[in-house]
Amino acid sequence: MAKVGIVMGSDSDMPVMAKAADILDKLGIDYEMNIISAHREPQEFFEYANTAEERGYKVIIAGAGMAAHLPGMCAAIFPMPVIGIPMHTTSLGGRDSLYSIVQMPTGIPVATVAINGGANAGLLAAKILATSDAELLDKLKAYSRELKEQVVAKDEKLQEVGYKNY
Repeated sequence: MAKVGIVMGSDSDMPVMAKAADILDKLGIDYEMNIISAHREPQEFFEYANTAEERGYKVIIAGAGMAAHLPGMCAAIFPMPVIGIPMHTTSLGGRDSLYSIVQMPTGIPVATVAINGGANAGLLAAKILATSDAELLDKLKAYSRELKEQVVAKDEKLQEVGYKNY
């Protein structure tokens, strides 16, 4: 049973949303990914959000651009955490998406990551799940150690070859 739902309004969001899925894959977290437009498929959207809990979702990651209603509408229906990913847009660079997602009314919170922040959305979902899963918490700690080791290796290379030869 999937623990995380990943939903996006368009296949153009796939490169960003795939980064969330990649993190979940790396950490061994089950998920389902769907393309559902809150505006073009309202009935399908309501069905998705209304049945997410019974399908076993503990967190929904919702990506949206422009009007960015998908994360907020998920949060209005789904009783557990929703993480919104604002998508970069050509007209306003994603600020429109960001503002739409973070300006939720009292009582309908949406956790929001950076514009195009798919990987961080996956990590935030994992951290939410890890509050009640010690094995997953250990995997997240190992992931953090890997990140540190990558930085240390890059610095060692810099010190060895200098910035002009990096």
